Amino acid sequence: MESIARQSKALCPFLHKTSTNSLRSLSTQSRIATVARNCPVMARAMTATQHKQTRAYSVASKPDVAKRSASTLREIQDNIADLVKTKEVFLKQQNQQQQAQAPIDPTKAINGPGFQYESLYEKELDRKHKDKSYRYFNNINRLAKKFPRAHRAAEEDQVTVWCANDYLGMGSHPSVIEAMHSTIDKYGAGAGGTRNIAGHNKHALELEASLADLHKTDGALVFSSCYVANDATLSLLGKKLPNMVYFSDELNHASMIEGIRHSGAKKVIFKHNDLTDLETKLAQYPKSQPKVIAFESVYSMSGSISPIEAICDLADKYGAITFLDEVHAVGMYGPHGAGVAEHLDFDYHASGAPLQAGRSRDVMSRVDIFTGTLGKAYGCVGGYVAGSANFIDWVRSYAPGFIFTTSLPPSTMAGAKAAVDYQKQSMSERVAQQTNTRYVKEQFANIGIPVVPNPSHIVPVLVGDAEKAKAASDLLMAKYGIYVQAINYPTVPIGHERLRVTPTPGHGKELADELVTAMDETFNELGLLRVADWAAQGGRCGVAEPESDKISPIWTDKQLEFNPSHQ
Repeated sequence: MESIARQSKALCPFLHKTSTNSLRSLSTQSRIATVARNCPVMARAMTATQHKQTRAYSVASKPDVAKRSASTLREIQDNIADLVKTKEVFLKQQNQQQQAQAPIDPTKAINGPGFQYESLYEKELDRKHKDKSYRYFNNINRLAKKFPRAHRAAEEDQVTVWCANDYLGMGSHPSVIEAMHSTIDKYGAGAGGTRNIAGHNKHALELEASLADLHKTDGALVFSSCYVANDATLSLLGKKLPNMVYFSDELNHASMIEGIRHSGAKKVIFKHNDLTDLETKLAQYPKSQPKVIAFESVYSMSGSISPIEAICDLADKYGAITFLDEVHAVGMYGPHGAGVAEHLDFDYHASGAPLQAGRSRDVMSRVDIFTGTLGKAYGCVGGYVAGSANFIDWVRSYAPGFIFTTSLPPSTMAGAKAAVDYQKQSMSERVAQQTNTRYVKEQFANIGIPVVPNPSHIVPVLVGDAEKAKAASDLLMAKYGIYVQAINYPTVPIGHERLRVTPTPGHGKELADELVTAMDETFNELGLLRVADWAAQGGRCGVAEPESDKISPIWTDKQLEFNPSHQ
C-alpha cells in the first residue's frame, strides 16, 4: 500500500504539493479524505472508488475477505490509471494557462506563422458564391435630365432604371437641385464635423422643424441615414428603459434588428402583421413593464402594409409605446406625404373632415416614435426620428450614433427640406406613381407574371431561385436595356428570391409596356414559373394563395382624384 501511496503522491497535484509529515498527520486524524476531496484529481478517484464499492457490496452473499482485498487492490490500481490520464489533462490545461499568462517571446512572435486573413476572406466569399447569395453591383449612373434613364460604364450605354428607391424622382427635381446649388455656393461642401463640435446650423434646424411639422410631432432629429437613426434610437431605448422588452415584427428591416440587438434588451418576435400573435405575447408581461412595439408601415420587399391603428390599440391596452418606421412611406402616402399613418385619415388631414364616428384621435397622433428617410421619396440622403420634445432631446443628449457622427452637409439638408416642403403641397407625383404602379401590376397579371400581392407601390416579381433571379436581371439588362436588381438572401428568405420593380411618375405607359414585353420574353427564355405554375405547387409568398386576389390598393380611386387646390 505504501508503494501505491507513493505513486498517488507522484501523480496527484494535491498529494504532490503536501509533505509526508502532513499527510501522515492528516491520515492519523482521519482528515485526509476531507482534504483530498478539495483536489480535482483525488476527488474524482474517490468518487469512482466509492461508486465501485457500493456496487460490489450490494450483493446478498457475504464476500470473501481475500477477494475483497484483491478487488480493492485492483480498484486502487484502476484509479491510479485514471489518475495518470486525469493528471495529463490537468497538466495540459495548466500549461495552456501558463502560456497565456507568460510574456510573449518577441522572437517567436515575429518569426512564427501569422493568421491567414486573406484565406478567411476567400473562404467566406467562396461560400457566398456557392449558395448564390453573392451580391453583384451594376455600374448605374442616373441622368438627372433624363430621369428615369441612366448610363452604365460608357455614357452611350443607356438603360431604363426600374428598381431605384427615388420613388418620386425628387433627386432630379428642379426645386431640390436649386436649393442644393445655392447652398453649396454659399456654405461649401462639407458639414465640418459633428454638430456637437462643428456647431448647430440653420439648415439642420429648418429641416428638423419641417419634419416635425410633417408628422405633427413636437420635434425631430436628423441623422446621417435612417439605418443609423433606427440603430441609435432603438439601442438607446433598450439600454435606458429598465427591464424593457421589444416586440418586433419578424420582417423588420436589418437596421431595426441591429438596434434591438445592440440594446441588449429582451426581444420578442411576432409573426408578420399578426395581431393575435402580438397580443398573445404582450399579455405575458405586466402592463407596468416598459415595452416597445417596433414595426414598419410599408415592408419594402413584400409591399405589405401594417395595421397601424390596431397595433396602437394593443399598445394602449398593454402599456407599450410604438416605434413606426415609415421609411418606404414618407412622401408616398397621405395628402402631405407624411406616410401611411397620415394616409389612414386622408380626408381628415387633407381637408379637416371629421374623423369616423367613435374615434377621438387620428392614427398619426397615436404613434409615439416615427423614423423616416430623406434618401428615397425625397431624393436626397439622411434619416430622422420624430417624437415628443423630451424624447428628441433625450436621443440628442444620449445616442452615440448622433453625438459622434459627422452631420449632413448644409446643401444636403437644404435639398431635403426643399423636397419635404414641396411634397407637402403637391399630390401630382404621388398620384402619378400610384397610377403607373396600378398599370404595371394589371399588365403583369394579364400574362401571369407572379407579383407578390400587396396594397402598396412595390411590385415584387417572384422568381423563387437565386441563380435564376440573377440570370433574369442580367438578361433584362443585356437584351432589353432594363435595370431591375435581383433580390436574394438575406434580404429575403431562400426560395423567395425576386425582382423588385418600383415604378415612378416617370414610368409612363410607353416605358411600362416595354417592361411588360421584356419580362414576358425573359420568363419564356429562362423557363421561370408563372402564376399557374405556382398554383400547381400550392403557392408561395402570397402568389396563387387563398385570399391573395382580395387585396386592394391603399390609394382609393377617390384619393387619386383628390385636388389640393380644392382645399
